[in-house]
Amino acid sequence: MRRPFIGIDFDPLDTDAAAAWLARITPATPFCYVVTPNVDHLVRLEALGERAPLGRELWQAYRDAALTLCDSRVLARLARFYGIALPLAPGSDLTVRLFDEVAQPGDRIAIIGGDAALLAALRARFSALDLVQHVPPMGMLRDPAALAAATAFGRDSGARFLLLAVGSPQQEVLAARIAADGGAHGCALCIGASLDFITGRQRRAPLAVQKLGLEWAHRLASQPGRLWRRYLVDGPRIFRLAHRWHRGQRR
Repeated sequence: MRRPFIGIDFDPLDTDAAAAWLARITPATPFCYVVTPNVDHLVRLEALGERAPLGRELWQAYRDAALTLCDSRVLARLARFYGIALPLAPGSDLTVRLFDEVAQPGDRIAIIGGDAALLAALRARFSALDLVQHVPPMGMLRDPAALAAATAFGRDSGARFLLLAVGSPQQEVLAARIAADGGAHGCALCIGASLDFITGRQRRAPLAVQKLGLEWAHRLASQPGRLWRRYLVDGPRIFRLAHRWHRGQRR
């Protein structure tokens, strides 16, 4: 049974259980998709609300996901403070498990995002897989033609797994568009920068730092110019959102 927290219904699956769920997917499975909300995602959802078109579409995209997994140790610990157990299934860890354990030789894995160098690095490392890619332009959500092209690629890819690596909220909106378009099969995962970690383009925090729930600090130190606002200005709003949500539940 899903566990609600700050407006999102989470599936109580850890990485092991989520990997086992993915193992049951085949290329003939009716299309479904997986989202992995973290603090940044929930703050964005609250800021957008449901009155603006993008906000409505994004909220619905999260609600329609086949699996909604907790990506954040900070979020899991905050939920625990309010008596809610959210097992942890970080998207980056799940992507590693998909490549190392779930995907089988000959499986087609389609990627939306990245660049040619990323695809080449993945093909060199996972030569037994059939890897295909579509690279949309920046600002895809503001470009109807680009969004339609990405949707068509995902729908027609014939992949067992479709990896959406275009960042949030683009990837969640795209997943929902592919589902709404009809005719697609397999499973899409909204994975953000996970492929950059697999190919060594970015380094994750040491495991000890991850377990302390400080991976955000490692990322901030690595890319301060890009991430300072996300982690130091927007991120702390999650505590107010959690308190307000809990107060509403008690009422």
